[in-house]
Amino acid sequence: MPRGQKSKLRAREKRRQAHAETQSLEDAQATGAAAAAGESPSSVYPPFEDSPQNMPAAGTPSTPEGPQGTTNTSAAASCTNSDEGTNSQKKESSKSSKGTEDSHRDPLHMKVALLVHFLLQKYQKKEPITKADMLKFVIKKYKYHYNEILKRASEHMELAFGLDLKEVDPTRHCYALVSKLDLTSNGTMNEEENTPKTGLLMIVLGVIFMNGNCAPEEEIWEVLNMMGVHAERKHFIYGDPKKVITEDLVQLKYLEYRQVANSDPPRYEFLWGPRAHVETSKMKILEFLAKVHDTVPSAFPSWYEEALRDEEERAQARRAARARTAAMASARSRATASNFSQAT
Repeated sequence: MPRGQKSKLRAREKRRQAHAETQSLEDAQATGAAAAAGESPSSVYPPFEDSPQNMPAAGTPSTPEGPQGTTNTSAAASCTNSDEGTNSQKKESSKSSKGTEDSHRDPLHMKVALLVHFLLQKYQKKEPITKADMLKFVIKKYKYHYNEILKRASEHMELAFGLDLKEVDPTRHCYALVSKLDLTSNGTMNEEENTPKTGLLMIVLGVIFMNGNCAPEEEIWEVLNMMGVHAERKHFIYGDPKKVITEDLVQLKYLEYRQVANSDPPRYEFLWGPRAHVETSKMKILEFLAKVHDTVPSAFPSWYEEALRDEEERAQARRAARARTAAMASARSRATASNFSQAT
């Protein structure tokens, strides 16, 4: 089977699996199933209906890349591929029913959803995450499927919340959730508020990058609308999305939001803010989007080349900074030695 066709099949299966896990989480909330400490999944974790199957770029890695500096919405955030883009409402309804049936047939979907809730609770409460607790409170009799459940839950945490699950103690099997970006500013915003915003920010940064590093506001919303995120509607994960990307993330200096010059009526555009340039890179953002595509960054040649150039420029800047620091230290040392010599 051609490589491109295999990639499409893998992406399609990934979306089907994610949809079934979405339904499982909703079922878990409806029944009040306990994840940990006797709490219901609905107590902290919201329904999972918009992610990750509707996260950006859940399409196919063989999607053609647009010209550098122009938007390729399919590559940036489309949840459909070329042979699925014209699906009718009837077909979508049928697919939804199939996902529901699959979630009941495969109890692993339910466990993945419960584990996502469990991990998010642990992160927000700053409590340790251990394999023992995951087995005891969530996995239970499905311990032989532990690795698969953990892998799928980890993917959800990364794509929906921008959190990486890392094993910090292999001996005791202890884990930590690490945010891809630290959305705090002098402690003024708590982690519970910021957890969902990291995933949204990664998407917006990706759209900006794929638009030649400056994206019109309408392009941003075109992509976010594909995820079920709308400017005029409150979102169950992101709250008020328009406020998040035009105010909160701008104030934190992750995004720059400005009026397009000479636009009448006024139009606006987004750029990376200074903190985004410091705390992440084009390569990291491209790796994130490529992972959602179930492919590798080099599958997007022109963006990959730009990301490589950016990495080299960053490396040169670091070397120059180290050289300046060394020169200053050497100068101070010579001055100190000279003063000491004169004093004696």
